Amino acid sequence: MKPDYPYLTPWLEESGALLQGHFLLSSGLHSSAYVQCARLLEVPDRARRLGIDLAELVRKYEPESVVSPALGGLIIGHEVAAALSVPFRFIERVGGEMVLRRGFSLSAGERVIVVEDVVTTGKSTLEAARVAQAAGAQVCAIAAILDRTAGQQPFAVPFERLLELVFANYEADSCPMCADGGDLIKPGSRPVS
Repeated sequence: MKPDYPYLTPWLEESGALLQGHFLLSSGLHSSAYVQCARLLEVPDRARRLGIDLAELVRKYEPESVVSPALGGLIIGHEVAAALSVPFRFIERVGGEMVLRRGFSLSAGERVIVVEDVVTTGKSTLEAARVAQAAGAQVCAIAAILDRTAGQQPFAVPFERLLELVFANYEADSCPMCADGGDLIKPGSRPVS
């Protein structure tokens, strides 16, 4: 049975992290809702609690380190690593490609968990996992605060999350908000694919 995190939905609302509007997601899809997890994580006590709870979900995979894609996964990845007492490393985009740099390295066979704030299509998460695997690490699980995949998560390893949120996503040519002439907002840090 999946644990319950009753504090999470009120925190999303109180922090202003749950936004309503007309959003262009980094996947290219349009949505009437967007979660700005940076707002959720800006209070250190909340970030710590989320990291501890997510760490408890992934502890069974016996990770030796945590890897996160920048920018969204930085805070929560660090908090999960702290709760697990393992090293934290991040993967960042340089020239459009995700890379491990800043002197970070992974060992052959090192068991890593890839930690994200929100997963919608899983594209950034999969990119981070591929970089870790190319460095010789073994990705044993994916973890996120929020799962927006609507059951379509693309991972070949276990996917642990604290909360599933289902919001309708639309292709640009079938978006009802576009048809209504609504202004399109591009939040987030990743370029649109």
